[in-house]
Amino acid sequence: MSDKARILLVDDNPDFVEATKLVLEKKGGYEVIVAYDGVEGLEKAKSERPDCIVLDVMMPEKDGYKMCAELKADNEYKMIPIILLTAVASHISDTEYTPRMGMETEADDYLDKPVEPDEILKSVKNQLSK
Repeated sequence: MSDKARILLVDDNPDFVEATKLVLEKKGGYEVIVAYDGVEGLEKAKSERPDCIVLDVMMPEKDGYKMCAELKADNEYKMIPIILLTAVASHISDTEYTPRMGMETEADDYLDKPVEPDEILKSVKNQLSK
């Protein structure tokens, strides 16, 4: 059993997932589990019990707001820090998502996309040190 912190990365962009996973593993020394939509993300959050979740908002099947709300409403998972990645601010005119929806979730941190993998790494380290 590894003593590395386990990070669940949930995003529907495979290139973003690959780049971010590489930074979290190489620079952060984390074990990274990936999922490509909110349904798969929720399943993996429950089966893998990660130490932190990096979660995109705009995804097919189940968006990041819904996944975050479900986990935070469940006593078994609500202590897992969740970092929401959102491009909502740059898509206000062409999406049903709003910044207010993000504020209504209980995410532990918010990062605006586009975001550099190093910024995500910094946020993950910060959440795990709390």
